[in-house]
Amino acid sequence: MTEQIRQNHTMSDRTYGRDRVQAELSDMGPCVNHKRIAPLMKLASLRGVSRRRGYVVTTQRDRQAQAAPDLVKRQFKATGINQLWVGWAFGERMTSDLVISALNMALYRRRPGSVIHRSDQGSRYTSLAFGKRCKEMGVRPSMGTVGDAYDNAMTESLFATLECELINRRS
Repeated sequence: MTEQIRQNHTMSDRTYGRDRVQAELSDMGPCVNHKRIAPLMKLASLRGVSRRRGYVVTTQRDRQAQAAPDLVKRQFKATGINQLWVGWAFGERMTSDLVISALNMALYRRRPGSVIHRSDQGSRYTSLAFGKRCKEMGVRPSMGTVGDAYDNAMTESLFATLECELINRRS
């Protein structure tokens, strides 16, 4: 059992903790209780990574810019590919150029006919340059309301996982 736990932990780039290791093991065969996995991980000196604690404000809204309409209205299910996007790119600073770069990468790789791009109301998404690029490529921007945790919860969860498991562990 310890060897299977070690393999799953290693396969996850040493990010998986008790719960994710348990889920992986359950997918592979007999169900194993987390109360069994936790002590075995501790004995083998295996720990998952966890998100940092605390609230960090990342959205800098430009109060003079006009937000895009909410085309999604919390209906986050798509019936096919290239219907609803959120974009990602890595950089030292969050700028309009960075989000345009992410959009260009997605457009180049996916070549959608028509797509909705979902974002928060941060200044880089309400910038003239981002709006212009969306218009040029037939991308319809969509933004939720300010300060509503549920509007972008799915996206925020993905980015929190990327940040925790990939970015914060490397230089």
